[in-house]
Amino acid sequence: MPIAQEPSLTFQSGATPGDTVTADGTWQVHALAHRKVMKALSAKLDQAHGSGEAQWDLSAIDSMDHIGAQMFWKAWGYKRPASLKLAPGQEEFFKRLEATGKLELPPQRKQHMGWITTLGGGILHFFEHLRGFVKLIGQVTQDLWRFLKSPIRGPWKEISANIFHAGFQALGITALVGFLIGVVLSYLSAQQLRNFGGDIYLVNLLGMSIIRELGPLLAAILVAGRSGSSITAQLGVMRVTEELDAMLVMGISHGFRLVMPKVFALAISMPLLVIWTDTMALIGGMVAAKIELNLSARYFIQKLPDAVPLANYMIGLGKGAVFGMLIALVSCHFGLRIQPNTESLGRGTTTSVVTAITVVILADAVFAIVFNGVGF
Repeated sequence: MPIAQEPSLTFQSGATPGDTVTADGTWQVHALAHRKVMKALSAKLDQAHGSGEAQWDLSAIDSMDHIGAQMFWKAWGYKRPASLKLAPGQEEFFKRLEATGKLELPPQRKQHMGWITTLGGGILHFFEHLRGFVKLIGQVTQDLWRFLKSPIRGPWKEISANIFHAGFQALGITALVGFLIGVVLSYLSAQQLRNFGGDIYLVNLLGMSIIRELGPLLAAILVAGRSGSSITAQLGVMRVTEELDAMLVMGISHGFRLVMPKVFALAISMPLLVIWTDTMALIGGMVAAKIELNLSARYFIQKLPDAVPLANYMIGLGKGAVFGMLIALVSCHFGLRIQPNTESLGRGTTTSVVTAITVVILADAVFAIVFNGVGF
């Protein structure tokens, strides 16, 4: 197979009107694919196009395909030049181009208010998701009432499996993150309190921030990223493999067998994870307080009940239960909306995690506003 020669253009007498433009080399797509070659040839073709009535000699070209012919045709202004010398076999390319003519697309209308269309579409999309989410809550409520009326026929195996996966298997990551957050928060707070002589208030600061806010929020974010994505991916794979359709054919309800057990399991698991995360974060805070301020663990444990009223502890547990149900509902909502293709599966899982974390933070803000005067 002959080696392709680099395509080139040469001008005689400086490309003035009436001079000859000679092309040689290989004018095929594999030779024109290099960016530098294409850029140089485009510049020369533009120069030749502005040189007036130039004479074109393409007989020295080794081989040419439709892509190369199209470059010349565009440089000629979509018409054959007055003086053109071709090699055998090249005439067919330009006859086809002459028969095709210049393809011009109709001008597009400028949408000066296009942002309004985008905004309106986004709002409609949001309310569509909101409608589906509210409908899912209603379906879960009906399934939960059905489960309470006949607990013997309930999906106990599914509930137990979800408690294991979402609760027990998350103990390790929540303990590690909670401990490190407690160390960091205690260390930074101790440095500031030491400047004002308020070392003894470190227990108050850690207790209130961890038990009331950071513990439930940390546990919820970790569960949303870990278990929420798993729930969405599980339902999405069932959609791709048509298992959900098979369940409907067999008369098995998606809500009773898939959604309700996950919501119920996370409502049970999350308060327990909150207690676990609070404990590990407080242990990390005690370790850092001992190192930084020489506060003993005994003093820390004795002062903690007085520094943090019981109402804050109950608020934290209530947050955990609500956050768990919201994470499960959001994850199931996006999992059931996944289309039977892999692209939708990845996009839906990512959207589910981001939305679940956002909803958890919004719910935490609502808790802060509603219970702003409780526990102080």
